[in-house]
Amino acid sequence: MKILVAQRNPVVGDIDRNTAKILESMDEARTKGVDLVMFGELMLCGYPPEDLLYHRTFIDSMELHLERIVKASKGIAAIVGLIRRNIEAGEKHLLNSAAVIHDGQLLGFQDKWLLPTYDVFEERRYFEPGTKTGIWEIGGKRIGVIICEDIWQHAGYVGYTRYRRDPVQALVEHKPDVLLNISASPYQFQKPDVRINVCAKAAKTLRCPAIMCCQVGANGQIIFDGYSVYVNKKGELCQLGKGFAEDAMIVDLEAEICPVPFAYDSLLNLLSALELGVKDYFLKLGFRKACLGLSGGIDSALVAYIAAKALGPKNVLGVSMPSCFTTNQSQKDALELAKSLGIEFLEIPIKEPFTTFLHLLEPHFKGKECDSTEENVQARIRGILLMALSNKHGYMVLTAGNKSEVALGYSTLYGDMCGGLGVIGDVTKTRVYDLCRYINERAKKEIIPDTILTKPPSAELRADQIDLDSLPDYGIIDNVLEGYVENYLSIDEIAEKYRIPRELVLGLIRKIHAAEYKRRQGPPILKVSKKSFGVGRRYPIVQKWL
Repeated sequence: MKILVAQRNPVVGDIDRNTAKILESMDEARTKGVDLVMFGELMLCGYPPEDLLYHRTFIDSMELHLERIVKASKGIAAIVGLIRRNIEAGEKHLLNSAAVIHDGQLLGFQDKWLLPTYDVFEERRYFEPGTKTGIWEIGGKRIGVIICEDIWQHAGYVGYTRYRRDPVQALVEHKPDVLLNISASPYQFQKPDVRINVCAKAAKTLRCPAIMCCQVGANGQIIFDGYSVYVNKKGELCQLGKGFAEDAMIVDLEAEICPVPFAYDSLLNLLSALELGVKDYFLKLGFRKACLGLSGGIDSALVAYIAAKALGPKNVLGVSMPSCFTTNQSQKDALELAKSLGIEFLEIPIKEPFTTFLHLLEPHFKGKECDSTEENVQARIRGILLMALSNKHGYMVLTAGNKSEVALGYSTLYGDMCGGLGVIGDVTKTRVYDLCRYINERAKKEIIPDTILTKPPSAELRADQIDLDSLPDYGIIDNVLEGYVENYLSIDEIAEKYRIPRELVLGLIRKIHAAEYKRRQGPPILKVSKKSFGVGRRYPIVQKWL
């Protein structure tokens, strides 16, 4: 049997377009002599559809399009992820399912057993768990079908919940010839090898090959990286789909395929994820051009690089907005960066409007010392200018706050937080530096000027300001973020593990909670880490736990 693993990039809610992709893949499979084509989880409607599922017409549309797919399946089999109504007893009215189709007939459905409800997943909000499993006889092969999370628990990689059942173990008695897993597994830094381990564990238990078809593309803040997997019955990797691109991987179950090594470049993957996140965010929303403030600092440099790669340099505008506190070096760095990337560059000084605002507010600030208020006025003037350019010319504004700053609220509401997408809001400051150095090393030239990499980070909102005036070293901050935000360690555990004074850890954690109200008003953030501030993390704004 030959199986086409159709690694596709669906658009959430665009059922017509997604159906067209399914039909095109089926036609491609026929021309290549393929027996069965498999798609990712919820391919028909895109993942995650969220509360679109409460609209009856949304489900009606899937039913109608499924009929089209079944009729078009003459001479071929297909496994298609979709949502269907639950007509039997149960708490929820919907099921996350795989339609099993063969030669113009709908053979039936395999429903998802394990419904993740943690981090970015909310499946128990909508779906009833599946209760039955079995074997599908197609082309003389006994095929087991499971959906995404159904394969993960068996390998011991589910850390947030304990399911009562194991779909992989339930298939042992059925003795499948091959296991097919249709998946929508979000990207996470350093994750592709984990999927291989998950498939390998299932293959060894069932003593049969395992194939995982992964979704690719970005839907909102969530990025799917592809890398579909085929392992033999020994759990050895035999084929791997492309990363961050659509692919049509053909698996021949009868062919002798030598195991292949798997190695990947984690920083290149991270850059690819961010580029895909920006590209699909713009494409699927109908935007073409981006603008951002170019401060001459490292964060805006990285965002400008990612935007230029994702959208093309001609579709990116970098705006330098120097104030009386902006150094000549920063102005020079911003211009040099724009030239290096080939993006459009514009300079709009803000000295005059800043002076005007100070004059306007002077009677109301009488007797008060200068503080962060005056600093924030500058950031808000810049926000006004960027949003004005956005409105007039149709740009989407990109923000350049990194995860370390987002965590501690080291940003200005309605100022540098203005924008439609937080590109690196889930990338820590130390990793921002890693990525920028990597970009230059990979290009074997200075894409990002070395002066940007070597000067102390600064908001430049007052004379001789550097970030270390207000914050501890970013290495300390990022260790606390890893311990507290990503791994839920206690204050004492963090202090001991990273050798940081306990009071400093406590102070940083208090800042993290105090900034919750700011984050709620910020732009969507591309998720690339284990735990993002943009999506999947829920904390009350008003609370007194610490």
